[in-house]
Amino acid sequence: MVNLLLGLQWGDEGKGKIVDVLTKNYDIIARFQGGPNAGHTLIFDGNKHVLHTIPSGIFHKKAINIVGNGVVIDPVIFKKEIDNLSGYNIDFNKKLLISRKAHVILPTHRLLDAASETAKGKAKIGSTLKGIGPTYMDKTGRNGFRIGDFELDNWKEKYQQLTQKHLNMLRCYNADIQFDLDELEKEFFEGVKTLKKLQFIDSEFYIQQALKEEQTILAEGAQGSLLDIDFGTYPFVTSSNTTAAGACTGLGVAPNKIGKGFGIFKAYVTRVGSGPFPTELFDDNGKRMAKVGHEFGATTGRPRRCGWLDLVALKYAVEINGITELAMMKADVLSGFKTLKVAVKYNYKGQEISHFPYNIEPENVTPIYKEVKGWQEDITNINEYDQLPETLKDYIKMIEDYVKVPVKIVSVGPDRKQTIFR
Repeated sequence: MVNLLLGLQWGDEGKGKIVDVLTKNYDIIARFQGGPNAGHTLIFDGNKHVLHTIPSGIFHKKAINIVGNGVVIDPVIFKKEIDNLSGYNIDFNKKLLISRKAHVILPTHRLLDAASETAKGKAKIGSTLKGIGPTYMDKTGRNGFRIGDFELDNWKEKYQQLTQKHLNMLRCYNADIQFDLDELEKEFFEGVKTLKKLQFIDSEFYIQQALKEEQTILAEGAQGSLLDIDFGTYPFVTSSNTTAAGACTGLGVAPNKIGKGFGIFKAYVTRVGSGPFPTELFDDNGKRMAKVGHEFGATTGRPRRCGWLDLVALKYAVEINGITELAMMKADVLSGFKTLKVAVKYNYKGQEISHFPYNIEPENVTPIYKEVKGWQEDITNINEYDQLPETLKDYIKMIEDYVKVPVKIVSVGPDRKQTIFR
């Protein structure tokens, strides 16, 4: 079976840490969607690592790491990731496998991303400007450049054709984008050299064979459920399916091969970029969460907006993903709050509702809160669930009662050792 690990909020939930912690139980870790707009942070042995495309199991000797067909890959960023890991004695040729069907982010994809965002003016969606959206547009428009194309004799010709198309498109935007394509391409082709040293595989066949051999597989999601292209807060979303269904299309896995669904969420909520956020805080509580939680984007460095836990949104994400187990992250950040608020319903256009509606813009939605007691203790050195403050255990029980799924993991700090299993 293939188990899934998914973010249940607007990304940045801490998926990388939990993948790293769980990898010892798996033979294969496979990324199934998204691109280098993801930033999975791992901290162990006093060192911090941020991965953007490479799966978070790469530091474990046992696991094979696969970048699946649903991922979009930027050779420039990929090379930097490989270079940053050069001191860890990792045999990338054996440990890191790339799907031939994964699409490639070209330099001009990033230019199109920047031009599109600039042209939107005040209506911009908060793109990370990594070229993700334009690359997925080429994929669905059947114009894309795929990893397997690098194995063709005429791949540079295909590259030039798509690049010329993009340059023609750039002229249509009313946006002043300055760029040096020669310099961008120099970096790109250096990245391609690094990429071509790795194994390209027919990943769907590889995974099917692994399942027949009863190998254990963990599918690692990127971003979060509320950024899903279909079920997120559209249009302020990413360009891929971040929910459970995305694992099937992003790896070539049938639905009946899916086993457990691990859902990752923070004890509060954060969001990077634009878009509605019902429980967002603009007061000292929000500032405190941001400061204590070091809430800055792992990919962009942008400050994250912070707010109270939203159980309406969390239950929605649990249900559309079929989550079977939860991991609550950053419980330590809320230490010291005398009172916590949790959204349990919405006032939607004057009516109380308990489901996540089509539109959660502030003119339509106001959260209805329940107040609960906080915990004052420093929990960062606790390693047993029974040792946690009673008010924190009450907080967890309230969440479980609402979403009807157990919290099996509680994170009390950023290091892989600061993880409590129930």
